[in-house]
Amino acid sequence: MTSPLSALGFSDRLLTEGQGQSFTTHSPIDGQPYATVNAHTAEQIDTAINKACDVFAVWRSVPAPRRGELVRRLGEALREKKTELGQLVSQEVGKITAEAEGEVQEMIDICDFAVGLSRQIGGLTIPSERPMHHLLERWQPLGAVGVISAFNFPVAVWAWNAALALICGDTVVWKPSEKAAVCAAACDEVLQQVVEDFAEPGVTRLNWTVQGLREVGEQITASPKLPLISATGSVPMGKSVGEVVGKRLGRALLELGGNNALIVTPSADLELAVRAITFSAVGTAGQRCTTLRRLIAHESVVDTLVDRLTSIYDTLPIGDPTQDGTLVGPLIDEPAAAAMDAALDRAKAQGGTVIGGGRATGAGIPDGGAYVKPALVRIASDAEVVQQETFAPILYVMPYQTLDEAIALQNNVPQGLSSAIFTNEVGEAELFLSATGSDCGIANVNIGTSGAEIGGAFGGEKETGGGRESGSDAWKNYMRRATQTVNYGKELPLAQGIKFDQ
Repeated sequence: MTSPLSALGFSDRLLTEGQGQSFTTHSPIDGQPYATVNAHTAEQIDTAINKACDVFAVWRSVPAPRRGELVRRLGEALREKKTELGQLVSQEVGKITAEAEGEVQEMIDICDFAVGLSRQIGGLTIPSERPMHHLLERWQPLGAVGVISAFNFPVAVWAWNAALALICGDTVVWKPSEKAAVCAAACDEVLQQVVEDFAEPGVTRLNWTVQGLREVGEQITASPKLPLISATGSVPMGKSVGEVVGKRLGRALLELGGNNALIVTPSADLELAVRAITFSAVGTAGQRCTTLRRLIAHESVVDTLVDRLTSIYDTLPIGDPTQDGTLVGPLIDEPAAAAMDAALDRAKAQGGTVIGGGRATGAGIPDGGAYVKPALVRIASDAEVVQQETFAPILYVMPYQTLDEAIALQNNVPQGLSSAIFTNEVGEAELFLSATGSDCGIANVNIGTSGAEIGGAFGGEKETGGGRESGSDAWKNYMRRATQTVNYGKELPLAQGIKFDQ
């Protein structure tokens, strides 16, 4: 089997250096074996963690703008490799070319963001109640941090964490999804070449990628040498990570499931809404954490929306994601397609009417891949299946009468990641964005639930985990806060006016 890495000019090092049991990745395009990967052993993982800690002791003392220069070079290297990395993402996880290259662009964007941030990390100067004292709040590098990423964003999520961690003075130990081991190996190589060319004394690596199955993630999660574990994946996985990290009093940054809803009001621009709904519901074959799962439409427009979406769904180009014109690629594997089938069966049993769904076959659809037709399901809002997230292109549609009812329906699920409303009424938009509106970490007006920008903090509430990555002040996750008091006088007054004279 020809290595997909060597075919694109990358090294196979991270596919072969592991000394543990090998595993095989499969391309969702045709279900065929894609690469053989040697898992890292427990001893190799311990070595990687120890080396990350050793280099952290050096990297934390490098001035932040200098660290930012390295990340700037990483961004430039990613620009040069954008096409090749996009090809790997398409081949290994099945994203259409535009989305695959868009994910690589997210890596570039977070590098640009982090470079500027490297000259802006700052704390506070706080007035002291004591004369000739000043009170400060400073942010210091945290340590070697662990990153666990999922298959659906095999490169961007690592970059969100790594770019910020590096400019904050941290090093990284990365456990990628075993379904995206090749993508991870390529990203590691790009960064490693940048580190070697950067030639900072004592800094031989900054990222250690450890390949393997679940036990690899469990090992880095349990390591007390990694003060932060940033984990992206399912709610059960996140609960396990949070419990283990919590027991050792570490930090867990969790990005978990989303059961995202979009409300369409009577005043909405329906054509605008339909375009947003379509991409949000079927982009990445429904395999984004921000994918639209629930459409809550006013009873006066719901039938029109269903008719329009049904027509669009019937004509969506489904097939090989590397071919021009394809808009919906495959699910990651056959178990994902089986989970979609099971969810649709449950929806029918609970009174839902299913439009679409099932396997997609025909010209342009390779044999062996899990290609499915996106599905619309008209269903009652209290159906049990609506409470669950199925990682596939299923859109549950339900009507509402009042906006308060719609917001209550949106919030009445365990997850709280992304949400949206389509309206041309200022009052409706403001209510949705208010404290009594959406309870999600992301709330949008007149755009869909997918496609968050780098500049804003990304994450959600409730069972989504509460983590925040990417923009805004998410950098604080990767640093420790120190409150500092300096006495520049000759007296020693105590706080709160306490007298303690000897």
